[in-house]
Amino acid sequence: MARARDTDTQDTSEGTSTKPAERASSPAEISGQQAGANGQQAAALSSSAPSEEKEKWTAESHPHRRTSDKTRRSILAGQTIVAVAVILTICYVAKLVLVTLLFSILLAFILFPVMDFLVQMKFPRALASLLAVLLLASAIYAAAYFGYNRAVDFMQTLPTYSRKIEARLMRFREQAQKIQKSTEAVLPPSADDKRTIKIEQQTNWMDFITSSLGTVGDIALAISFIPFLVYFMWSWHDHVRASTVMLFSMENRNAAYVTLGRISAMIHSFINGNILVGLFTSAASLIVFWYLHLPYFYFLGFISGFLSLVPYLGVVLAIIPPLAAGFGQIHSGGLLAIVITVVGLHIFAINVLYPKLIGKRLQLNPLAVTIALLIWGWLWGAVGLILAVPLTAALKIIFDNVESLRPYGAWLGE
Repeated sequence: MARARDTDTQDTSEGTSTKPAERASSPAEISGQQAGANGQQAAALSSSAPSEEKEKWTAESHPHRRTSDKTRRSILAGQTIVAVAVILTICYVAKLVLVTLLFSILLAFILFPVMDFLVQMKFPRALASLLAVLLLASAIYAAAYFGYNRAVDFMQTLPTYSRKIEARLMRFREQAQKIQKSTEAVLPPSADDKRTIKIEQQTNWMDFITSSLGTVGDIALAISFIPFLVYFMWSWHDHVRASTVMLFSMENRNAAYVTLGRISAMIHSFINGNILVGLFTSAASLIVFWYLHLPYFYFLGFISGFLSLVPYLGVVLAIIPPLAAGFGQIHSGGLLAIVITVVGLHIFAINVLYPKLIGKRLQLNPLAVTIALLIWGWLWGAVGLILAVPLTAALKIIFDNVESLRPYGAWLGE
């Protein structure tokens, strides 16, 4: 019994002696766990540091990377400049082909209401396209025939009041000679200038057109392609549009489809708006010219109204036909009324009608339009002035739908 008690007390003493040892080791374990937790928190904080500080540290510790970024930007800018130069060169060299294609596209959009009506009347698309092209050719022939006859009649009646025109011109000529004599009295010509024979080359409108587009044969050949291009553009419309969208990758096809739709809507709005503005200005000009008893007022009013649609130069081009017809026929007050009417209608159309009918679709700022007229007029001459606005608007739509080009679209926009 005594031995059992001794063993019990020994067991008890051993148990009591082991417990303090366990209590002494647990604070060390706790401190180790806290150190591990602090290490994990520090690692988490270091991993959640802002990316900007990492990039800053990388750029500061590796300056060669900053140099490589600048080099990449310089290379990208150089590639952009070269690409723009190549595109402008292609536009200049292939101007006759490109102008023919663009005019065919505009004519195809003009014929869209006729095409849509014939298709709704259950005509096959190919037959509807053929009828629309024939209708367009007939309208152009009728307008050319009517215009040619009116021009011939005008030239035949020109001698009846040529004396009045000559009398008016003689007054201006006498004044010009007086100014020239007074200038020569102040700045007499040298002996070399007196012995010099001056030769002036006479140019006409046909020379201007052929110098900007090509020879007469090339222009006639290009014009002969327009009816066929318009026909195939509408008879193969669905196939061409679907195939154009399929040219892009899968992730970009939706953007391509939306871009084509927006360009189509813009061209429709541009053509319809110009036709409405031209009809309004033509009708107003016709009424004024009739009131002033201008000869061939119906013909001149139509020409003046649609010539005013030409950007910037339209007001000058619209004044010339009625002034030429009224010179010697009506008094000076009537001539002044013609100028005021044409200029007033042009200002009203540009500032009121255009923003209402076309401005929402184009969304181009005036500076971009002016630069576009300068560039396209330099590339393609008078034809470039007509096509500059729709081309620039189409480019803006493309820029707006391409992520990397959106800053350029914002620059062109309002």
